[in-house]
Amino acid sequence: MDNKFSDIYFMSRCIEVAKQGIGKTYPNPSVGCIIVNNNSIISEAYSSEHGGSHAEINAINKIKDTKLLKASTLYVTLEPCSHFGKTPPCCNTISKYKIPRVVIGTLDNSKKVNGKGIEYLKKNDVNVVFGILKNECDELHKNFLCFNKNSRPYIILKWAQSKDKFISPLKKIEKKPFWISSLKSRQLVHKWRAKEHAILVGYNTIIDDNPKLNVRDWSGHNPTRIVVDLDNNLNEGFNIFNKEARTLKITEKEINLSNPLIDEIIKFLFKKNIQSIIVEGGRKTLDLFIKNNIWDEARVFSSNKKLVKGLKAPKINGNIIVKKKIGNDELEIIKPF
Repeated sequence: MDNKFSDIYFMSRCIEVAKQGIGKTYPNPSVGCIIVNNNSIISEAYSSEHGGSHAEINAINKIKDTKLLKASTLYVTLEPCSHFGKTPPCCNTISKYKIPRVVIGTLDNSKKVNGKGIEYLKKNDVNVVFGILKNECDELHKNFLCFNKNSRPYIILKWAQSKDKFISPLKKIEKKPFWISSLKSRQLVHKWRAKEHAILVGYNTIIDDNPKLNVRDWSGHNPTRIVVDLDNNLNEGFNIFNKEARTLKITEKEINLSNPLIDEIIKFLFKKNIQSIIVEGGRKTLDLFIKNNIWDEARVFSSNKKLVKGLKAPKINGNIIVKKKIGNDELEIIKPF
């Protein structure tokens, strides 16, 4: 294999390794790392949970004969860190074992790194190759990169609507979710939840539905649950205050109500180091993000069911990048123009 082909091949594997850790490492990104010697993978790893070792260290630590590292290439989806945090700098360890070549997918755009890792490696006689499958690595790390670039989490809007474009009936007999989407769609939503850092809903959603906002239909970590409860009226008896996951309330004590509400919510999420969020409703909360054009994706399920009367679904404009059937529903994934 020539270098260009092998770099693409091995970085592709690196990305697949990184995906194994998505949802488990917040607020850090799930980085993938493999080590290649004589065109064979001799180690692969992804990031530990927050506070544990980074992917590069995990991959290096798996190698018993460390002499091999002096003739190996290390592939990593995100630029290695060069600063002391909860763990020592990855760059120091790479240099310590005299790994001669490092191939990096994309830049770590956090203030503490942002090119400093590459600079450190080059100064220590490491042959650095940058930008292999950069677009794919950017997509992999979109939550982390968005958080650092925009001082806010990556924001996903999600709702289900009836065939006649309603998201719920006007009146409900029971205080529990009214299901428009199919069981298969709901399972997919739980899979999404397991990959994201947090879920956000409004006060009325808690009052009307008493949702659990967990991943009971999928195996994975429960995301942080966030509710906008400005008057702090919600009591501890609601499902979101059980011990299954962390819950945060946005009340008037946490924000400045003299400023636009959307700006204060974004500041709150950034301050709490929330890297990604699914906004799951209700209509008022979804519209707050849509009307202020602060969102990165919308995921909309359309059912064959008709409600005839109800609460109208949000209207959103953007590019439909995915359109497919999920059970009996149709899923559209939309990104801003």
